[in-house]
Amino acid sequence: MSSKMKRRMIAVSCVIVIAVVIIVAIVGSSTAARSVSVAQAADGSYNGQKVQVTGNVTPNSFSTEGNTLHFSIYDPDSTSEQIEVVYDGAASSTFGNDVTAICTGRMEDGTLQCSELVTKCPSKYESATDALSVGRLLGYGESMTGTVVKLAGPIVKGSLNPAGMSERFIIADPETGTSLAVSYDGALSNEVTDESTVVLTGYLDDEGRFVATDVALEE
Repeated sequence: MSSKMKRRMIAVSCVIVIAVVIIVAIVGSSTAARSVSVAQAADGSYNGQKVQVTGNVTPNSFSTEGNTLHFSIYDPDSTSEQIEVVYDGAASSTFGNDVTAICTGRMEDGTLQCSELVTKCPSKYESATDALSVGRLLGYGESMTGTVVKLAGPIVKGSLNPAGMSERFIIADPETGTSLAVSYDGALSNEVTDESTVVLTGYLDDEGRFVATDVALEE
């Protein structure tokens, strides 16, 4: 191969490499999400753009239609601004009231059409001292209905559900095998899994379900 031909091939190769770099840069810039605050996302200036917004889930704002989750988020440092979020996917067990949600998607008419949802809930631990077992609580009968108590026991394997379901999980008594359905709309930490021993604060409702107002892992 002549030196002239070699120089020509090198020149062509350089042009191709430069073109590929430019294309990658353009594609990368068009698909990258820009991190913005809740207030910035709410003011309409990012309509039609891909953004990543971090905020806390507004209490009791979420609902599920089929496999689509609807909720709103707010900035805990400035609660005056909120945005609606639509996520085409199922909520994880860590989703719930006031949990930190990192939402990535495209803003459309003031609503974030979310394609990626990450939730973060800090771990909580509590002593099970003075907590009742399921068997002991149910042994008191209807006299305990509506009375706030502390309850402890392991979560039954396969019973964990996302927030918004009437039954969040089932707690068991390891000694008697008695179980009790638990209702809870708050966020659970990633460490709360099947067979984790949890400490609950709450009360028995008229339907015999335990309505938890707080869930923590046993210390």
